[in-house]
Order: sequence, then structure tokens, then C-alpha cells
Amino acid sequence: MNGDDTLNGFTPEEATQPRVVVLISGGGTNLQALIDAQTHDQLGGEIVAVVSNVPDAYGLQRARDAGIDAVVLPHQEYETRDAFDGALIKVIERHEPDLVVLAGFMRILTPRFVQRFLGRMINIHPSLLPEYQGLHTHARALADGAEEHGCSVHFVTEELDGGPVIVQAAVKVLPDDDEDSLKSRVLTREHLIFPIAVRWFLEGRLQLQGNLATIDGQPLPLCGMRLSHEDAAEELDEDGAL
Repeated sequence: MNGDDTLNGFTPEEATQPRVVVLISGGGTNLQALIDAQTHDQLGGEIVAVVSNVPDAYGLQRARDAGIDAVVLPHQEYETRDAFDGALIKVIERHEPDLVVLAGFMRILTPRFVQRFLGRMINIHPSLLPEYQGLHTHARALADGAEEHGCSVHFVTEELDGGPVIVQAAVKVLPDDDEDSLKSRVLTREHLIFPIAVRWFLEGRLQLQGNLATIDGQPLPLCGMRLSHEDAAEELDEDGAL
């Protein structure tokens, strides 16, 4: 038998990686963390598109520099929130993603949108949820005299910043912190944990089951997996942070 006959003229398709669409509104530093992880084969999939509701968002340039499809969908061009979300659904589904990632996407999503991607959409939020849902998290933490702050990755549900938490990273609030210094240290932790959560999902380890996040089939605690300040500082090699 000729060896070629065993293939019957069939050319197997290349194995495709899981597909990710990232939504942004601004500079895209968390997007860059995901791009960097992908570059080092640590993301578990491929970012196939970046969509922004802000035409001059610098994150779009980050996407173009990485050879990723950059899509502008200005929300001002739509009369209602529902009309914009309907258009956004079409743009996203055109890219057939396995996961939708909100990386500084500053829009409140309609229930219709959330339900369309429920269980395969995650967000990064700059606080230790459920503390400080919404905006101005660093200023609010400082005003409250909080001793600890941080960031969370969570599944997106219809409750704003209220979906099950996947992973968190904490940071100590220092006596001389202002909003900018605290934001900067929290941001380094966002860049640390966001690619990890994406990889868990794309590897099939992370799932939303009912109102619980599970890893390897086991329910995560309400705060998700949490990196302490010391653990995060060690991972980030922060001088003098321990």
C-alpha cells in the first residue's frame, strides 16, 4: 500500500487556538499584559480582535503593533445603549471568540449583552471585590483609611462588578500613598493576575457554574484565589515590598 493512500487525499487542518476578543476604552496596559503573555506562549490562546468604543484609545495602537485586528465602534453613533450593545454583539461574534475580555472597557452593559456572553466573559476591576464596586476605587479606599487594597478578576454578570471572583491580588496601603501611587501598585498586580485568569479559562480549567466560579471542577471561595501582598510582591520582584 502506498503510504499516501492512508490519507485518502485528506489534509488535516492545523489545530486552532482558543480565540479571545478584548474590549477596551483607554490606554490598554492590561491589554498589553495579555499581548505579552501571548507572545511568550503563556496565554493559552490567541487575541483575534481588540474593540474600542473610543476612537483614539491608545490600546488600539497596541493591537495594531501586535498585528491584531483593531476595531473602532464609537458609542456616540448609537441612539441607545441597547442599539450600541447590539452592534457590539455583531462585531464580537464575527470573530467567533471563546472568551470576551473586558480590559478597561468603560461601559455599563445591557442584560441582553451580558446574557449573550454569560460564562465566557471576564473583567478586571481595581479593588478587592466586593469592596468598592464602580468607579474611583483608589480614592475611596484612601478616604476610608483602608489598610489593604488590590484588584480582582471576575466573571461578568448583570450586577455591576458583582460576578463571581476568580482571582485577586492584594496590596498594602502605605501611610504616604496618594491616589496615583496606589493606582500604580495596583496596576502592576492587574498585569500579573489578568493573564493567569485568561489562561485558566482557555485551558478549560475555569468555568462559571450557576453563580459560582470553579477551577478544575472545585468551587472557588467568594474572594477567588487571592495573592497576598507578600506573595504578589515576590512574584513582581518588588524591592523592599516584603
